[in-house]
Amino acid sequence: MPAQVIKISGARQHNLKNLHVEIPREKLVVITGLSGSGKSSLAFDTLYAEGQRRYVESLSAYARQFLDQMEKPDVDFIEGLSPAIAIEQRSAGGNPRSTIATATEIYDYLRVLFSAVGQPHDPLTGRPLSRQTPQHIVEHR
Repeated sequence: MPAQVIKISGARQHNLKNLHVEIPREKLVVITGLSGSGKSSLAFDTLYAEGQRRYVESLSAYARQFLDQMEKPDVDFIEGLSPAIAIEQRSAGGNPRSTIATATEIYDYLRVLFSAVGQPHDPLTGRPLSRQTPQHIVEHR
């Protein structure tokens, strides 16, 4: 059974001072704090960097030759960590209609994901929609 939390012990990356923390897995987690408190150091420079490094290590030697060598973050240990992806960190654009998905450029990936695994429903009845043949449509107009 996979771990329920990601355990980080002794994180000293950039301005982290021997941080020990447990982060729930399979949940949306928000890291907040004052400017300079280590939010980005924890999220990007520790968690993401280690998840990406472990993923690259799992690739064949042939595949790794085309990728840059990644350094291990300054941390005693991290357990329960899965391969990681990160959304680019930047300030929001000027378009007031931008959503988090469009501003972070994951909108296209979400569309592909939901088109593959999503189940459309009738907005009036709430019933799931199913594929129909042209013959069925003609007969039940």
